[in-house]
Amino acid sequence: MAEHVMPEPVVQVAGAEELARDVVVIPDRRVQLVPNIGVVGGQHSVLVVETGLGPGNAEKVLEFAADYAKGRRLYLTTTHFHPEHAFGAQVFTGEATFLVNRDQAEDLKVKGPGYIEMFKGLGEPVARRLEGVELAQPDVVYDQAYDLDLGGRVVQLRATGRAHSKGDQVVRVPDADVLFTGDLVEAGQFAIFPWFPPHDTDVSGTRWLAVMQRLAAEGPRVVVPGHGEAGGPQLLADVRDYLQLLRDETWVRRDSAVSEQTIVEEISALMIQRHPEWAGREWIGKGVNCLCSEHTA
Repeated sequence: MAEHVMPEPVVQVAGAEELARDVVVIPDRRVQLVPNIGVVGGQHSVLVVETGLGPGNAEKVLEFAADYAKGRRLYLTTTHFHPEHAFGAQVFTGEATFLVNRDQAEDLKVKGPGYIEMFKGLGEPVARRLEGVELAQPDVVYDQAYDLDLGGRVVQLRATGRAHSKGDQVVRVPDADVLFTGDLVEAGQFAIFPWFPPHDTDVSGTRWLAVMQRLAAEGPRVVVPGHGEAGGPQLLADVRDYLQLLRDETWVRRDSAVSEQTIVEEISALMIQRHPEWAGREWIGKGVNCLCSEHTA
């Protein structure tokens, strides 16, 4: 059998799609470790959401954004610190104002170096993309909320609190009713639980569920997930319902003193049966492990 080779995680800016007036997404094309990248314009400024993995991808994103901006001022933000979302920010230094929430800035500083090494271990295509990465310092750090005036359009940056990571944020374009979620939401994929004890245990299934309940209740017109196709509010409901079922099924087994390995096997089978078309089956067990750690009798 042929060995599976990871495709090159390359951002293809030629595929940019308009979601609303002056709101564009550069789609991930379902390529692993390529995020959906947003470009949001106002009268005098343009905001880029995510950088792509490493300097080479970020250079293409910056070139696209500068051409799109046509002289408008550039800003950059990232939904969380993980490498394919944020590890190209150095390219924007001097070209754009980089702003994130305080927890994300801390994640970048404290965990960033370890994540470079961990991701380099995922294979040669990823290691190549991470060559020469330097972790950029944000120009603006906010606590919980930041309203960015792009000129005739205000974009809302909102820290969600600990969920997929400690420093998650969503980016909302209220007048277009578009929401960029980062990896709080994936389309057609099981929720990614970066549960790597003892190195990183900041992901929280219970807090993530609470965030998704809140976002789903708001029901934006267009949702841009971290990975997968943009869609409607059903994307939020799908993640909310999955996380709720994952929690409930994990905790009921935990209460009956079943071994954690048995819980993983049983729930993985249940979830795959329920969502046979979803990718990322390896993340179900990580979610179970995380929720077992959060269970209180």
